[in-house]
Amino acid sequence: MSSELESGIYNLIIYLDKDCNIEVGSLGEFNFERGYYIYTGTAQRNLSARIDRHKSQDKKLHWHIDYLLQKAEIVDVETWPKNKEAECQIHQELASKPEFVEPIAGFGASDCSCRTHLLYSFQRPKIEDKLAIGN
Repeated sequence: MSSELESGIYNLIIYLDKDCNIEVGSLGEFNFERGYYIYTGTAQRNLSARIDRHKSQDKKLHWHIDYLLQKAEIVDVETWPKNKEAECQIHQELASKPEFVEPIAGFGASDCSCRTHLLYSFQRPKIEDKLAIGN
C-alpha cells in the first residue's frame, strides 16, 4: 500500500486456519470455514489508520469484520485510489469470479444494496490480477 494513499477502497485478504463459529454482532452466529476471506471496504480519509485498526487486536468490536478478525489473520491488503462508489463495483467484480462465494448475507454491506462485502475462497486469491476496475 502506498503511504501517500489516504483515501480509497481496500480489500483485506484474511486467512482463517480452522473452521469455527463466530458471533458477528447483530447479524448472529455463523460457521466460518477454514480458508481465505476477502473483505471489501472504503475509507475516504485516513485509509492507513483504518487498515491499521483492522490489523489491531486491541479494539472495540464495531464493524462486522472486527468479529472475524478476532479469530483470523490479515495476510495481505490491496488498495485503490477510488471513490466510495467503487467499493461495491470492486466487490461485485470479485464476486463474479467462479473461485469466490459470498458466505454471509449482509456482512459489511449494511449501507448499500450489495448482498455482502465478504467473499470466501478455499485457496489464497490473487486479487490484483483479477480486477479491471482497479486499474
